[in-house]
Amino acid sequence: MSKKILIIEDDTFLQGLAANKLGDAGFDVTTASDGDEAVTELSNEKFNCILLDLMLPDISGFDILKSIRETSKSLPVIVFSNLSDDKDIKKALDLGATDYLVKSNFTLEELVEKIEKTI
Repeated sequence: MSKKILIIEDDTFLQGLAANKLGDAGFDVTTASDGDEAVTELSNEKFNCILLDLMLPDISGFDILKSIRETSKSLPVIVFSNLSDDKDIKKALDLGATDYLVKSNFTLEELVEKIEKTI
């Protein structure tokens, strides 16, 4: 049975790259381009891992992370964001992010490896 991944990312190019790479690696990928769409997907499906951008057009990724943690303490949430300040990283980890990747500092291959180790 394939593992279900939800990618919450408003940059459609990056979303597509990540979805294709994870799909090629055997994951069942669902995407959401904003917070409202993410909330809908999270209420309709069970996922094995969430990839979460923090800067979304409507709902903050921090708020989505809080909401996920209210319903599940164990669901892996890997934040991948352009926010690279220590305070943003600390805030996400304090809110329950499983891991934090700065977008400019990782490859898609590393992302796949990280998810495989996480779930």
